[in-house]
Amino acid sequence: MTKFLLAVHVLAAIITIGPVTVAASMFPPSARRALAAPDDAAALATVRTLHRICRVYAVIAVAVPVFGLATANSLHVLASPWLVTSIALTVAAAAVLAALVLPRQSSALAALDGTGGARRATDVGRTARQLGMYTGVFNLLWAAVTVLMIVRPGSTTGV
Repeated sequence: MTKFLLAVHVLAAIITIGPVTVAASMFPPSARRALAAPDDAAALATVRTLHRICRVYAVIAVAVPVFGLATANSLHVLASPWLVTSIALTVAAAAVLAALVLPRQSSALAALDGTGGARRATDVGRTARQLGMYTGVFNLLWAAVTVLMIVRPGSTTGV
């Protein structure tokens, strides 16, 4: 059962978190391109699609910690420092995505669509810069979690 849970956990991480990190990273330059070409419907459609990927996959990514905790429980490593640290970093990454990345993507998209009030280049440009920074933090947090999951310092599982 442990191998099954671990396999599902790893697959869920690859299938859900990978697309969010890529789409979130692509969003700021795509928003700037859409801003620079206001009549380019394809550029705006790209921004919409990237935001939708981030939103949908963020919800589905809840499966990652669920299966991760089930795996840790079956391995009896729930109290291991590397796992506790990984959990804290995962919570931080989720908070960055939910509180900083997704709302700013929504506001940039609303400004580009013209539904969020006046379309102001400075607002979209500033938001795109902020998104670049917050997305970088989000990606670094996931990179740290990935390293901890591979290295597992002090792990009792024999690795």
